[in-house]
Amino acid sequence: MSAKTISIIILTALLTAFLFLNSDEVPFNFIVANDVQVSKLIVIGVCIIVGFIIGFVVGRPKKTVSSYDDEIERNQTTIEKKNTLSDEDREYIS
Repeated sequence: MSAKTISIIILTALLTAFLFLNSDEVPFNFIVANDVQVSKLIVIGVCIIVGFIIGFVVGRPKKTVSSYDDEIERNQTTIEKKNTLSDEDREYIS
């Protein structure tokens, strides 16, 4: 196994142990509810999942816009392509 796999297994085991050691109930105040008794396990688990989703959405690569040259080439006819050389240029290259 690679070091990455081993580190993921260790972090998962530590996170699982942390969650199960904090399973007692705590009062939870939210905007709508007043002092609801909720397990720390659920609160921490939900926070981890929400944080992962937010990190995934924010950290994903942006869509790239095609370059201006590609747009110009798409709109030109096949005769006017920029890689078309004149006879003089072809003679100079060869």
